[in-house]
Amino acid sequence: MLSSEQTETELRDGVVAFDLTRDLITVTGPDAMTYLQGQISQDVERMRPGTSAWSFVLEPQGKVAAWFRISRFGDEGGESPLFVIDVDHGHGDETLARLARFKLRTKADFELLASAVVAVRGPLAERPPMARTLGFEWGAESGFDVWGDDRALVEALPRGSAQDHEVFRIRHGIPAMGAELESSTIPAEAGVVDQSVSFTKGCYVGQELVARVDSRGNNTPRRLRGFLIEGDDLPDPGAELQVNDDVAGQLTSVGRSCERGIVALGYLKRAFEDATSVSVLARPGVSLSATVMAFPF
Repeated sequence: MLSSEQTETELRDGVVAFDLTRDLITVTGPDAMTYLQGQISQDVERMRPGTSAWSFVLEPQGKVAAWFRISRFGDEGGESPLFVIDVDHGHGDETLARLARFKLRTKADFELLASAVVAVRGPLAERPPMARTLGFEWGAESGFDVWGDDRALVEALPRGSAQDHEVFRIRHGIPAMGAELESSTIPAEAGVVDQSVSFTKGCYVGQELVARVDSRGNNTPRRLRGFLIEGDDLPDPGAELQVNDDVAGQLTSVGRSCERGIVALGYLKRAFEDATSVSVLARPGVSLSATVMAFPF
């Protein structure tokens, strides 16, 4: 296992693998593509075999039910496409339930699979030939995940810890279900609409709120931000953010980076969107200074 310092170096200059737990859902059947097209925010009809994309599945009122990566496989020899949806661990059952809620007289089958994956990151990450991989792209970062028996193809790669992967996620502003994304979240608040929503496809469940917020300039009540916190004290997720003694938001995820120190994600209210620094109430009587950061940081 690489040290945290070695992991951050490999993420910047080389390649590192992380053993993670993700919940995978396969979607098969002759109506799979048509059904998904009407349920999720991504344009699956335009996805090529072997590609991956981010997507939401929303509740009818437009709030987040789940945010996930969807990958398309199959289509060989006239076969129906196979779609693989992978979502943060612990959210597979609820994602599956929401996806299947409106499936009536539709020839599409859903199955929740074993959830171990190996996430490969870094500029030297090269997909193994002939492997079914889940593509990863986030800003300038790229890589892939492997699942099932194909995990053996990357067994020799150096490993980073789950904690170090969490720091990577935080520094790049990648939201997580149960932390940054909950049933009350408006999609635009998390800053991932551009990657996750097609505005040119047909209708899908929950589209109205997404389109309305977009037409009004994405002016949401709060927005996800990065924070660089001074000192060595590690505040807990949920810690209150303040600006001039006014409640400005709260932290959602916190980690410790060798390169940057204490890093965090959190939501900042719109009234404080121009703030460059905040105070973090780590616990009663303890206030920490934090700089508001642009992603990645």
